Amino acid sequence: MKNHFCLMCGAKMIFRPLDNRVREVCPACGWVYYEQVKVGAGALVENDGQLLLVQRAIEPWKHCWYLPAGYVEVDEEPRKAAERETLEETGLEVLAGELKDVVFFDDDPRGNGIFIVYTCKLLGGSLKTSTESLGSRFFAWQDLPAHIAGYAHNLVINRWKEEQKTIDG
Repeated sequence: MKNHFCLMCGAKMIFRPLDNRVREVCPACGWVYYEQVKVGAGALVENDGQLLLVQRAIEPWKHCWYLPAGYVEVDEEPRKAAERETLEETGLEVLAGELKDVVFFDDDPRGNGIFIVYTCKLLGGSLKTSTESLGSRFFAWQDLPAHIAGYAHNLVINRWKEEQKTIDG
């Protein structure tokens, strides 16, 4: 736990039991710091029955594979974040459509969060690397890589895989 300074008056926050949790409270003005989860958005992009995955170039989970995804900016709609992250990480333009999944995660060293995933339509572009990705490619469900980045990505990718197995019969 960190001690922060009050965003209202600048006093050093103290820890105090409140609402059945230990929270940071300002002893001067009473303002309470409520820690919140991070919000990530991701894209489920299919092409000819294959799923687009990106290989991470940075920690955490360097070299592992994941869906094109990232954190939602404070002034950004999650669908737009999924589209932006896909373009930044893969070079592909997509249109976010149907809400596919929402998953809580608590295994990311950057903080707990929710992962919002949209089914995305491929519009254009060409695959490229970025500062965040070593590469990206489409995988058939039978050929998915073993090393997937984090609980939320693992769960969504495995759900997609099970759907594909059902479709293939």
